[in-house]
Amino acid sequence: MEASRSFSSVSCSGEKPYSLSVNPSKAPIRFSPKTLQKPSFVHKIPSYQPLSHGGRLAFVCSSRNPISGVVPANNADPDGGFAPADYDEKPREECGVVGIFGDPEASRLCYLALHALQHRGQEGAGIVTVNNNVLQSVTGVGLVSDVFNQSKLEQLPGESAIGHVRYSTAGSSMLKNVQPFVAGYRFGSVGVAHNGNLVNYRSLRAKLEDSGSIFNTTSDTEVVLHLIAISKARPFFLRIVDACEQLQGAYSMVFLTEDKLVAVRDPFGFRPLVMGRRSNGAVVFASETCALDLIEATYEREVYPGEVLVVDKDGIQSLCLMPHPEPKKCVFEHIYFSMPNSVVFGRSVYESRRAFGKILATEAPADCDVVIAVPDSGVVAALGFAEKAGVPFQQGLIRSHYVGRTFIEPSQRIRDFGVKLKLSPVRAVLEGKRVVVVDDSIVRGTTSSKIVRLIKESGAKEVHMRIASPPIIASCYYGVDTPSSEELISNRMSMEELRVFIGCDSLAFLPIDSMKKLYDEEAPNFCYACFSGNYPVLPTELKVKRVGDFLDDGLNSSLEFIDGGWVQASRNQVAQKTVSSS
Repeated sequence: MEASRSFSSVSCSGEKPYSLSVNPSKAPIRFSPKTLQKPSFVHKIPSYQPLSHGGRLAFVCSSRNPISGVVPANNADPDGGFAPADYDEKPREECGVVGIFGDPEASRLCYLALHALQHRGQEGAGIVTVNNNVLQSVTGVGLVSDVFNQSKLEQLPGESAIGHVRYSTAGSSMLKNVQPFVAGYRFGSVGVAHNGNLVNYRSLRAKLEDSGSIFNTTSDTEVVLHLIAISKARPFFLRIVDACEQLQGAYSMVFLTEDKLVAVRDPFGFRPLVMGRRSNGAVVFASETCALDLIEATYEREVYPGEVLVVDKDGIQSLCLMPHPEPKKCVFEHIYFSMPNSVVFGRSVYESRRAFGKILATEAPADCDVVIAVPDSGVVAALGFAEKAGVPFQQGLIRSHYVGRTFIEPSQRIRDFGVKLKLSPVRAVLEGKRVVVVDDSIVRGTTSSKIVRLIKESGAKEVHMRIASPPIIASCYYGVDTPSSEELISNRMSMEELRVFIGCDSLAFLPIDSMKKLYDEEAPNFCYACFSGNYPVLPTELKVKRVGDFLDDGLNSSLEFIDGGWVQASRNQVAQKTVSSS
């Protein structure tokens, strides 16, 4: 059934109703300021209480993250044998998404947009198009340029497309989990690409399997397709609303059917999703504005938290997915994930990072001769630090962009081999100097210690580390691949212990209060869970996903193996769930 063209809505941001049109020659659809009425369109927001910040316990096995258990920390230095070229231990953005409607070169534009989002995921890529009412898909493991070529793109004709780039800790066994997923159901076919993570995935999957659903992957995204298929709602986009009402956690998704493109963002707005338009009227959705820039689409606005946008030949329709609380946008998008040339959550990523560096120079100054960055993510913050401190910024570390996934080390072991493959110190910049090194974050700490050693071996007199984010003490459950909390070094060590471990002369992090002050009245609208352990959406199951801890994505493994990627919830968490649900 087609959507009613008199469909009414109000923007989820509380702004005035707006009108948009895919075809400039047509009169745009006008919306009256009232929400769509739908039976059972009810969503109760649980009155969760934030977890309190736990105290610091014994050095080796303590945990400052209140949601984690106590596990001995036995992180060996992973040097030797095969050295991972991707040596750095940064949190990984799980993926990036693209959606295009109304352009005869949709698949090629989608390919280019995914290339612009490659930093958000390097393990797999896929594109789905619709042609003659048939959804066609090409997916593969590797970079966008590895998966697609001219002949592959020729297999994807049509004026509408969705695309996805994915990061996972899995290797060869991840093919079935590469998105977009395509599924057929009794009223047609639907494709979906998802950025985020569902904290109630396990219970939803168990419920669906009890009802007879069969799953082909271990991805939480497949749950969404099953929920759409069993929904009794009409028309199609209300099936999406019906499905999303049952989801908890982070999701920015694009759906493709035979005649529609649908974009949806979770009520908290954890992950970014923006909308733009090309000069021919084609509508584009993407995780970041850098993707719009590459395909010459003009940025119009964000998809609002809790909003569903439905695009078809008659225009764009909007509705609020559900009543939503205060937004909780991921602050790490501005610290590390997003490209500096992107506008994310309505703010320039470049300006945010530059401001972080200036704050560090003001609140944690150091007597130094030169400021350098750990490339590439620390560069903009280092520029801000140098500008504020009145000290020259120079390239003291050169990054190699041509290293594959692994390198075979010579039989005679080379110390810090993985780091040396990717970062080369410039002795002329460092020798005899007091050096400030700016990086965006510290996760396990092993890479930072190697970088400091590298700089000192190049003749630096002093090395002062400045980190353009607060200490990370908690795992993320909203679509970011982070280590378990027990592996996060700031969760186990005091500042002085961490400084000694890294081997620098001084160490300072960006104070979280200063970060919030920078964002001013927008500060409450960001998620700081990885810095505090206070989760906006508590995991609602007795087990919670421990993102990034297991190496198999389930293609070859039994269901029992999936439990290896889950950790028992703490008693405090279960008590919080009981209170909030009572």
